[in-house]
Amino acid sequence: MFYSLSGFLAELWSVLNVLQYITFRSLGAAATGLFLSLALGPIVIRKFTLGNVGAVIRDDGPESHHAKAGTPTMGGLFVLAAVFVSVLLWGNLANSYVWTVLFIMLTFGFIGFLDDYLKLAEKSSRGLSSLRKYLLQSVFALAAALFLYFTASDPVETAYILPFFKDVTLELGIGFVVITYLMIVGTSNSVNLTDGLDGLAIMPCVMICGALGLIAYVVGHSEFADYLLLPHVLNSGELAVVCSAIVGAGLGFLWYNAYPATVIMGDVGSLALGAVLGIIAVMIRHEIVLLIMGGLFVLETFSVITQVTYFKLTGRRIFLMAPIHHHFELKGWKESHIIVRFWILTVMFVMVGLATLKLR
Repeated sequence: MFYSLSGFLAELWSVLNVLQYITFRSLGAAATGLFLSLALGPIVIRKFTLGNVGAVIRDDGPESHHAKAGTPTMGGLFVLAAVFVSVLLWGNLANSYVWTVLFIMLTFGFIGFLDDYLKLAEKSSRGLSSLRKYLLQSVFALAAALFLYFTASDPVETAYILPFFKDVTLELGIGFVVITYLMIVGTSNSVNLTDGLDGLAIMPCVMICGALGLIAYVVGHSEFADYLLLPHVLNSGELAVVCSAIVGAGLGFLWYNAYPATVIMGDVGSLALGAVLGIIAVMIRHEIVLLIMGGLFVLETFSVITQVTYFKLTGRRIFLMAPIHHHFELKGWKESHIIVRFWILTVMFVMVGLATLKLR
């Protein structure tokens, strides 16, 4: 909104011309997201506590988790609300990338809400069946993928860019739709699997989203992109505003979600934020870099896949429990130690991912 009004406002006061700059609006989006998240948190927590909207803990989880039963859940609702309002205020609403990200965020948030609601209504940790969840995810992910494919105006928007190489790109054609679908659905479920300890998923989301925002700004700026030998994706710089809003809202949520959490994100938040990371990486043509920076999410997902596969083949388990953060819990690690150590791993993964911008 502010961007649309920037021309008119600049005539009244020339200083307001800064509203046209992505950097300034990114800072504004981050500050707004943080403020709204901090402000909405107590309201949502209070209402959910009074309404008995408390987490249902899986029976086969670690024994220590039963103490979390009843903690207000679906806190992702106020994160998504803070992001949505921040983007509407500070984003360029004529940019199709912005609306595509919001579409994915809201639709996957809706899927997560259904899952959380069924868990509460049925007093069970099952929620939506896996088939129904994946079906809904597939519909919305394919819709976004097809939209990006058919509205692409430059070959680079649908090409596969390999990091570490100067000029190596692969023309994907319709394969772009498949890659985009896998990135959105895969990242969404990976973040969802990681969201098992207080603050474990939200902080990596914040760090990775901040890095993606930086990359978006660089690839959206022709001179910076040319200097770093990166693909220049027209209009993608506006995604820096969206990423900044998520960073601010995520940090505000962490204020209440830090160990010991007074609110849990729930699937409404984890599915939505994971899907957003996936589609932003696709838009800025850095899918592989996201997999590097999201190494924690990859590790958590890999632990589940290998555990299930190995158990079906041999009847034995590799880990004491999957995802892998539960394995370390059962090994005797304190929850707070696991969280901080996994955050440190994410810092390292993000640093490696950002290093790829120069190693070409």
